[in-house]
Amino acid sequence: MIIAFSVTPLGVGEEVGEYVADAVRVVRESGLPNRTDAMFTSIEGEWDEVMDVVKRAVAAVEARAPRVSVVMKADIRPGVTDGLTGKVVTVERYLEG
Repeated sequence: MIIAFSVTPLGVGEEVGEYVADAVRVVRESGLPNRTDAMFTSIEGEWDEVMDVVKRAVAAVEARAPRVSVVMKADIRPGVTDGLTGKVVTVERYLEG
């Protein structure tokens, strides 16, 4: 499965990059395949391991912010691995030709 999620600290002002970095650090240290862009961090793995990482990433932000907003989107497709890369490769193939 792939989870795309964003964690937004509230009540800390407009500059939130430092707080978001705390969440991304948890994801990267998890060892699971992941990718971060301007809006979301995506992580791939089994349900329990992915949700554990999301929970810990939220907790890292929650430890420093009075309120946290979380947005998640899940692609649950049993038996598929390397979806983070595979989906992009498919789209690029169509764009090329």
